[in-house]
Amino acid sequence: MTDPLDASFAALSDPTRRDLVARLALGDATVSELAAPYDMTIQAVSKHLNVLAAAGLVTKSAQAQRRLIHLEADALRRLTDWVQHYAQLADQRYRRLDEVLVQLADTEESP
Repeated sequence: MTDPLDASFAALSDPTRRDLVARLALGDATVSELAAPYDMTIQAVSKHLNVLAAAGLVTKSAQAQRRLIHLEADALRRLTDWVQHYAQLADQRYRRLDEVLVQLADTEESP
């Protein structure tokens, strides 16, 4: 079983898939609508969407005669939470380093 974070980051490693996610952030769309700006077949765009779906980043739903692709915000939140956690740890480390540097500078200035 693949870790959901691994699958999500792997899916987003492709610039076309990141672009599709950006487009879907504006609202649900059909495969044809998503494929329109690309110089690739609808089948190629569908393959990209299948990778995103396998990672849990998008879902497909039927609405009347259209199949809409929907961006899953919760999946993006998991990625954001992971990144923010490590960004906070790094910030804490840098703050501690800044404190040490200030203490060193104060020590050097004192006779």
